Amino acid sequence: MAWKLLAASIGLVVLCTAARAGQPAGPPAGYTIYPEHSVTSPDGATTIEQYAKTDADGDFTWQFWARHHDGDRDALTLLPPEQPDYPAGFRFTHDSRWAVRMQKTGSGEASLYLYRLGSDGFVAATAKPLGDLAWAFFKSRPDWRKIRKPDFHFMAGLVKGADDNYRALGEILGESMQETWPDSRYLVIGLSGEVSPNKHHGQMAAVDAWYCRYDLQTGKFDVPAEFAVHNAKAIATPPL
Repeated sequence: MAWKLLAASIGLVVLCTAARAGQPAGPPAGYTIYPEHSVTSPDGATTIEQYAKTDADGDFTWQFWARHHDGDRDALTLLPPEQPDYPAGFRFTHDSRWAVRMQKTGSGEASLYLYRLGSDGFVAATAKPLGDLAWAFFKSRPDWRKIRKPDFHFMAGLVKGADDNYRALGEILGESMQETWPDSRYLVIGLSGEVSPNKHHGQMAAVDAWYCRYDLQTGKFDVPAEFAVHNAKAIATPPL
């Protein structure tokens, strides 16, 4: 009798924990893990796993799950949204508390999603995709008024270096940049977009890897002075 009560208690704890986290217990039936796409955080405590199912036409739907271990606690959380067709790339910050999903969304199109480590594992850190927020910031800047407006091939990409505080980028843009950035404080995002061909011109790049910086503590964007030369080249398009 005692073992039945114990089993029931354990089951109740599991159900309450899942309800408190607002998360399903794991990938639904029909989803298969693709271990070649799994990524582990620098501290080894979190592994992001990618699962997919296929429909009758062979089309894929992907889900992304973060498996986090903390002492005697384990959490498995869904990283929304799910994505048709394409798996994702993930990078962690050096302190392992933030994860960025680099998501192809179509031919020549890509966006970013940001997740943070909370008390119940990894959860979405922004209400909108980080890529959308970066584009909205760019459109508020003077540089946006200088370019032909892109209308397709919108790409928001994470510049390499989130896991080592952008040491290599500092060497390219100026040693003082890397030296003054607190560890795991910032993300650098590059934006690119193209203009569709018409009777006056062919397909052209309107902006090519324009850089902005996202502050993980304040949730705000800015453009450090060290980006000026690079960004001037990023918006320099050839004449018609």
